[in-house]
Amino acid sequence: MDIRPIRYDHPDAVKLNDEVQAEYVERYGEGDLTVMDPAHFDPPHGLYLLAYDAQGRPVASGGWRSREHDEEGYSDGDAEIKRMFVVREARGQGLARRILAALEDSARAAGRVRMVLETGTEQPEAMALYTSSGYAPTPKFGLYRFEESSRCYAKPLRDS
Repeated sequence: MDIRPIRYDHPDAVKLNDEVQAEYVERYGEGDLTVMDPAHFDPPHGLYLLAYDAQGRPVASGGWRSREHDEEGYSDGDAEIKRMFVVREARGQGLARRILAALEDSARAAGRVRMVLETGTEQPEAMALYTSSGYAPTPKFGLYRFEESSRCYAKPLRDS
């Protein structure tokens, strides 16, 4: 697998985003309505990664974007994970874990204080990935902070 940085608006990223949105519709009845601008993921304030298989097909994605304290519950120094996704036929190969580690390394190098993410109860495999990677439940933040099915997690990027 080849994991490389790419713009969030690159055609391959758009293709995977369409797939993840379709999966959200299957699981939750609607796609993710969070507003995201491709510039949010431009270094040094973010990063977007795609994994390609041996045939050059995009099979996994993930990104982080800088967040600061605001009315949606973010804190100064947050790096928010977005669009972690692996296509069905590529699951079980450790791609999400590899992308997650690369995102954490990048956010740490950019001076971010903690990684945060929001997922939901209809994504138990995502919750298992994050908890097994050192993430702990945290007070809810973001667009879905008032939704019963929302689950938020955080992981410090620096030693305390």
